[in-house]
Amino acid sequence: MNNQSLPSTLPISFSVLIPYFNEEDFLPQTLRCWLEQTRLPDELILVDNASTDATTEQCKTLLESYPALPVTFLQEHRPGKVHALETGLKYVRGTFVIFADGDTYYPPHYLALCEELIEKRPKKLMGLMALNSSGVEQTIPQKLKRQFYVGLSKVLQRQSYTGNYGQILHTETLRKAGGFSETQWPYVMRDHEVMHRLFRYGRAYYHPHLWCYTSPRRSDRKNLRWTLLERLLYFVTPYGWKDWFFYKFLAERFEKRQLYHINLRSQPWKDASSEPPDRNTDQTKNN
Repeated sequence: MNNQSLPSTLPISFSVLIPYFNEEDFLPQTLRCWLEQTRLPDELILVDNASTDATTEQCKTLLESYPALPVTFLQEHRPGKVHALETGLKYVRGTFVIFADGDTYYPPHYLALCEELIEKRPKKLMGLMALNSSGVEQTIPQKLKRQFYVGLSKVLQRQSYTGNYGQILHTETLRKAGGFSETQWPYVMRDHEVMHRLFRYGRAYYHPHLWCYTSPRRSDRKNLRWTLLERLLYFVTPYGWKDWFFYKFLAERFEKRQLYHINLRSQPWKDASSEPPDRNTDQTKNN
């Protein structure tokens, strides 16, 4: 696929990969999003990253009502989402792997729109990117914000404007680019570093109707993300210098601040009241 569009004869299949750690209050609702898609996934792969609650049991009970849907349950005991992703990717059979977080809402048109966009075979396609909405109920400001980022992505093509929760990637290209590895990138912002490697092989496309909604449960993100200066530098650094930006500049700063991927394992909302997004709102339209 190196710098070429996908062959027009290649069948499209989707594997939804969901790593999780103690998500019994959220993941069953996320699973229902995939079971209610107008175009069902071809397989679900769930990777338990050493959970200590009843998440796995709840998911198995829910999925018993869908025996026709291929489901794979995996165990990854090394703590850290990057390990769960590394393990799960080995079992993906779909031509595209859709990454989903256990606390995220995906509207019913999500997969059907992905298939429609991929069938158009955009030039140098290596993936699609869903933008994060500010809520389940769609508003004009949210739609305008997505339109802005879609336009920006056409100007600054080798930048990432969404997280792992919204990535739909060509499986073999992701594997060719190195997939996921703690050795390769042990820090936070793994989703942007992975996309940096993938941009060597092609483009990621955005669409204003391709969106999802992540739970706002994590309010304090100081140990999970880059500073405003680092983010601005990411956008202004030419792609030819991005290796320096990630593996020299950003890695040294993250190491100093101890911004390791394992920080994501902290769940401060467990000690506070936090409700998953209201998914009973009628949002079946392709907004």
